[in-house]
Amino acid sequence: MKAVIKFSIASLLLAAATAVPAAQLSTDSRAAIPHDVQQLVVVDYRAMENSTAAMGLRDRVMPPELKQLDAALQKSGLNENHDVDQLAFALFRASASSDSLDTVGIAEGEFSVPEVLANFRKQKIKPTMLRSNSIYPMTKSGMVLCFVDPSTMVFGQKDAVVKALDARDGLTQNMLTNSTMMNAMQSVDSASLWSILDDKGTQTMMKQLLGEAGSVANYDSVQKRLQACWYAMSFQNGVTFDLTISTGDPFAAATVSSLLSAAMLVRKMSSSDAEKLALNATSITSNTGDLTIHFASSNAEFSSLLQSPLFKTMVR
Repeated sequence: MKAVIKFSIASLLLAAATAVPAAQLSTDSRAAIPHDVQQLVVVDYRAMENSTAAMGLRDRVMPPELKQLDAALQKSGLNENHDVDQLAFALFRASASSDSLDTVGIAEGEFSVPEVLANFRKQKIKPTMLRSNSIYPMTKSGMVLCFVDPSTMVFGQKDAVVKALDARDGLTQNMLTNSTMMNAMQSVDSASLWSILDDKGTQTMMKQLLGEAGSVANYDSVQKRLQACWYAMSFQNGVTFDLTISTGDPFAAATVSSLLSAAMLVRKMSSSDAEKLALNATSITSNTGDLTIHFASSNAEFSSLLQSPLFKTMVR
């Protein structure tokens, strides 16, 4: 039961939001996401930059891979806090049969493209062409960017960007043809921070949440029935977090709900005051084939949770 004791809302936020997180994406942005996307995370910068709790969460849970993309974006000549309205990160597989993941970033906003390109020319940075797409190097480590239109930019490692442009240009399938992920998006894509995961992403997330508890017979019997999940966070009136896991099976949903509820009870025995507040503000329910988790707190309570020893342990 050691891993079960580690469960808290902090670990839930980290595992479910392994990366960052936003509002409705344009059709052009969605088309630039390859079909076999395992997780999509979107952050509404305009909404989040006005919340200290939101920015504190972003600074603490953003993984190194996304920090690298974020840093490269800033060095590209764009001011992320003024030019970028929202930022999306997609983790995708090269094919349905592949386990390796690529990451591509998509930025939407009001970009001064001529000024950015003039800055590139001043630095003697020249693009490489992929069909009609101009791909510019961002860093010596292989990061590149491409403006697909005046308000949409695709960036990341070159191989990932090429795959994203192939999807957008119709050479390969894109997320618009992935009905599972498109349906999952409908419930959350107007939130300040949101994410969707496919079946493999959902199973990985739950394994991280449950740790050793994920090895029990009850969980083994339902793991493969986890079809997708989606979550949304809002920072307008305090902090709210809502996660839905789709199983299509009432038994599977109830089983996972029971495991998480038991983990919470065990955690309360040794939690700090901030963690107890978070756990008491978290509810877990199942209905038909869906499991739902809801958390709400004030900004002050959430900021205290970010400073708690458990949260620091979970994001280390």
